[in-house]
Amino acid sequence: MRTIVFGACRLTRALALLLLLAVPAVAQEPTPVPTTESRLDKVETDVKDAALAGHNAWMLTSSALVLFMTAPGLAMFYSGLVRKKNVLGVMMQCLFLMGLLTVIWGLYGYSLAFGGDPAKAEETHYSKFIGNADYLFMNNVQRQFNEEKKAPDTPQEGAIPRFTHMLFQGMFFIITPALICGAFAERMKFSTMVVFMILWGTIVYCPLAHWVWDGGLLAYNSPHAIAGGALDFAGGTVVHISSGVSALVCALVMGKRLGYGSDPMPPHNLTYTVLGAAMLWFGWFGFNAGSELASDGLSASAFCATHFAAAAGTLSWAGMEWFTRGKPSVLGAASGAVAGLVCITPASGYVQPMPAIGMGIAVGIVCFLACTKLKSTFGYDDSLDAFGVHGIGGTLGALLTGVFATRHVADPVLVSNGNPVGLVDGSSKLLIGQIVAIAVTWVLAIVGTFVILKILDVVMGLRVKRDQEIQGLDLSQHGEEGYIFI
Repeated sequence: MRTIVFGACRLTRALALLLLLAVPAVAQEPTPVPTTESRLDKVETDVKDAALAGHNAWMLTSSALVLFMTAPGLAMFYSGLVRKKNVLGVMMQCLFLMGLLTVIWGLYGYSLAFGGDPAKAEETHYSKFIGNADYLFMNNVQRQFNEEKKAPDTPQEGAIPRFTHMLFQGMFFIITPALICGAFAERMKFSTMVVFMILWGTIVYCPLAHWVWDGGLLAYNSPHAIAGGALDFAGGTVVHISSGVSALVCALVMGKRLGYGSDPMPPHNLTYTVLGAAMLWFGWFGFNAGSELASDGLSASAFCATHFAAAAGTLSWAGMEWFTRGKPSVLGAASGAVAGLVCITPASGYVQPMPAIGMGIAVGIVCFLACTKLKSTFGYDDSLDAFGVHGIGGTLGALLTGVFATRHVADPVLVSNGNPVGLVDGSSKLLIGQIVAIAVTWVLAIVGTFVILKILDVVMGLRVKRDQEIQGLDLSQHGEEGYIFI
């Protein structure tokens, strides 16, 4: 039996071998061996895709950081400085503006600020004064289906999706008007505040952003620029000077709070203010380092300069109080940190770390004097020192950008082209452009804000009624209280 089985197995193997020999072999193409060039191309493509993904990830993170600056950052910083009957009023202003200005930005604000390509002026109907209708209602920003590819396309803005660029710039549009709230805190009608912010964002912010960041009247090296243009990496003119100067106009037009100069008006909760300042410091890394619109060596340099200036401003303001009053205050330290951040904002992508420390020291001293000596001398009621910190600090920062900007830091393609940039490099051209940009921004902010306020005063009225101001904005404007102890 065993012999029969073995025989059958041998026969089966023999038949299988004959079949394999009888059937012709199927021709198969040899597997191609990758060439050195193809391997390098694939590596280059993978690296490029990874870099683009990294840029987008950093910019989305930066967008979130800048939004974080408005609430909880600015909301806590400002609300701690007012009296307790107005704490919710300030928080509501910041929170409501996050919603209101986001919608305005999506509908038409982004298009007014960034519509049109200055490099293709004739093709895109570009204007040096204001953006066009390219991005109205998110047209050419949102994803659209591509019939040829049978897949959605995402419009790009440089190395990042235009969606990301729109979101990042939109966070600036939110916080800039919110900064002005510090000047008229505790006395402006909420309804008037809403209309004022819509008009101010449309008439002042959007054109200014277009002039500075979209190749317009104040853009550095733009053919449309006045006096060669100015450098503003993250918003010295667009954000801080515009809001700070507008804040001064608001304080002057609206007048002082009831009891200002006679009744005590100390901050009701400095713990809020300190925590808010820390949140602003944290979020400012997205504000400044994110303005590179990429994750690279320049964004790292801007991050470092931002941190160093804030640290120096903290020490400088507190040191001034220590020297003049005998005690450094926590409010002074918090204010100094914010002043340092304001001052370095226009310069963060153009200066080295050591000059950033010098700028922080200088602005701490200057803003301390502006919020004490200057304010008391002229007697205006800038409730939370929006002008003293943002208007003065932003102006100083824009000036010092013309001094310390250097080709060792500045983007060689967009800025320096390998040539000297600021005074530290031996060139005075930039400083002239900075002075002109500061003057133009001051004029636009003063005229635009004054006209808007005067119109609203006639149509709606600016201030709450006397009894409502005494009661506090929390109850009179919102029907709520910040602190209820039962």
